[in-house]
Order: sequence, then structure tokens, then C-alpha cells
Amino acid sequence: MARAVSTRRKIGFTVAAWVVALLIFFPILYTIITSFKSETEAIAGFSLVPSGTLESYAEVQAQSNYFKFFLNSVIIAVGSTILALLIAIPAAWSMAFSPTKRTKDILMWMLSTKMMPAVAVLVPIYLIFRDANLLDTRIGLTVMLMLINLPIVVWMLYTYFREIPGEILEAARMDGATLWGEIVHVLTPMAVPGIASTMLLNIILAWNEAFWTIRLTTTSAAPLTAFIASFSSPQGLFWAKLSAASTLAIAPILIMGWFSQRQLVRGLTFGAVK
Repeated sequence: MARAVSTRRKIGFTVAAWVVALLIFFPILYTIITSFKSETEAIAGFSLVPSGTLESYAEVQAQSNYFKFFLNSVIIAVGSTILALLIAIPAAWSMAFSPTKRTKDILMWMLSTKMMPAVAVLVPIYLIFRDANLLDTRIGLTVMLMLINLPIVVWMLYTYFREIPGEILEAARMDGATLWGEIVHVLTPMAVPGIASTMLLNIILAWNEAFWTIRLTTTSAAPLTAFIASFSSPQGLFWAKLSAASTLAIAPILIMGWFSQRQLVRGLTFGAVK
């Protein structure tokens, strides 16, 4: 009897998980389907049957240079992630293995900055970027996205590092390891799953950031989020071309997420959700 109840419960959880997954994935699926329709078919009404035309993709590529936007997205996402890790790993190490009375307060303050509406600091940030000649530059946007995601990166790494026994680091110090050697040769290799999942998450967040990328760039450093926004015009929304642009923008990150999902889940279960 108990086994039957347990089996039904597992089946129920599995069905519920599939339903939730399908609900989450459906907008992406419908966007992909719409991208293979003509504009007339796209506005005709709801339909899950694509016509198979590549007309929208051809028009999107003719109107904009997709690969320029793609290259900007890669450079900005990867660059901001590397910068964030270079800052967050020592910071998280310090908080995890040399905590003070204010460590938790600092962590909460860092996390609280993510609760502030971005538009509240738009004007001062824009003026700083203008005066520093960082508007529409890859460097400026890389630094901006690094600062935006840094609290999350520090929090995740801090949680991972706390799972590592401090005795291992003490043994390394007794063997003559320097501070830099302790972080690079002892701590980092042991936390590879956590660092890898943090890196992947930061890349996804940076890749999908739209608010700052649209407002701090125009043409030269514009990533794929700005590429999508460029297909919204005063004449209206062209759903097929907008769907094609969106599909081209999300395809790389979806593929990366698909192939790295095992590493991402492994890293998250390593410590972030414990």
C-alpha cells in the first residue's frame, strides 16, 4: 500500500514537472515556430504549424549584421564574467574563511542592491559613462554588466566555499603556501563545480541583460538584446522578423545551456541550494 502511494506520488510529481517545463518552454517554442512564418501568417492568428519559409531570417540578416551583434554579446558576456570572477573569488574566500561580525551584513547589503530598480540610477550612470567616454563601447558595457552581476557571483561563490573544510587551507598554509597559492592551487581546484556553474549563470545573465545594453549602446557595441529591439519600429511590430531575430539571439545561449546543463546542475547542488 505504501509503495503504491509512493509510486503515485512520484508519477504526480513527474507529470507536474513536465507541465511546468512545457509552460515555461512554450513561449520559446512559439517564437521559433513564428520565425518560420511570413508576416501575413504571423498576424493571422494563433497557429502551431509553421509554413517553413526562411523569408524572415533572410530579411533580418539583410537589415542587420547579426554576426557583429553576436560577437559583441560574446565579448561582453565572457569579459564581464571573467572580471566578476577575478573580483568575486578573493572576496568570497575572505568572507568564507576569514569572516568578521559584519560579513553577513555586507552580504545582505550586496544582495539588496539587486532589489533597487535599475531606472533609479539610469541618469547618474549615463552621465558617468558619457563623461568617461564609455557610451557605446564594449569596455563600458563589460564593466557595467560585471558590476550588476557581481553580488550574485559573490553570494554563490561564498556559499560554495563554505562547503570546503577550512582544515585543508590550514594544512596548505602549514606547508608554506602563500595567500595567492592557497587561492589558486588549493581553493579554486576544489571549487571547480561551483565556479563553473557560477560562470555559466553569469554568462546567461549578461547575455540576456536588456535594460542597460539598450540604453548605453547604439551601434558599435550593441549586443543581441539591442539587435532584437531594433526590429520594433514606429510602424509597428513585425512579428515574424521579430521572432526570427529573437530566435537568432537566444539560440547560442540555449545551445550552451543544453550542453552544459549537467555541469550547471552539479555546481548548483554542490552548495548553492544547501
